[in-house]
Amino acid sequence: MFHRSQRLLLRPPWPEDSGQVFSAIADEGVVRNLARAPWPYGVADAREFVSRPFDPCFPRFLITRADDAALIGCIGINPEGREIELGYWIARDHWGQGYATEAGSAMIEIARMLGHPRIVASHFLDNPASGAVLRKLGFAPVGRIRPRYSRGRGEQALAAEYALELAGEVEPDMRAA
Repeated sequence: MFHRSQRLLLRPPWPEDSGQVFSAIADEGVVRNLARAPWPYGVADAREFVSRPFDPCFPRFLITRADDAALIGCIGINPEGREIELGYWIARDHWGQGYATEAGSAMIEIARMLGHPRIVASHFLDNPASGAVLRKLGFAPVGRIRPRYSRGRGEQALAAEYALELAGEVEPDMRAA
């Protein structure tokens, strides 16, 4: 599965991507904002990540620039209990350029196409930029802040929770005039 947006190509990770993935994510400032990635992040972690089987119901993608294939980050949806959770990271060199919002919008389209009725997401309170991205994507705060374990931090940190209802939504280009 691939997805093309205005500036980005979302594509599955392949084993030969492990070096680029490692170079992009091996930054404590990136990893500390994630729940599942360890710190320090090693070459073996990147190899394991790109070697995971692809689940068509819960895809994960490398975020690459469409014009030159530069690796920007990663995005995907994962089962989290009864919920479907959006997760993403953007390499530091690409922060503040709208890539998270563009990739997030594409991932929401994919989740909708796959029939997921709802997506949840969260961000650590000391990462308000991620909260801004989630709100731009249409996620609404659910009014809950809870401790969440971060492997990158090696401890729990407070995280704000969000949700986006997809069921019953109609694509803008599918609405009757």
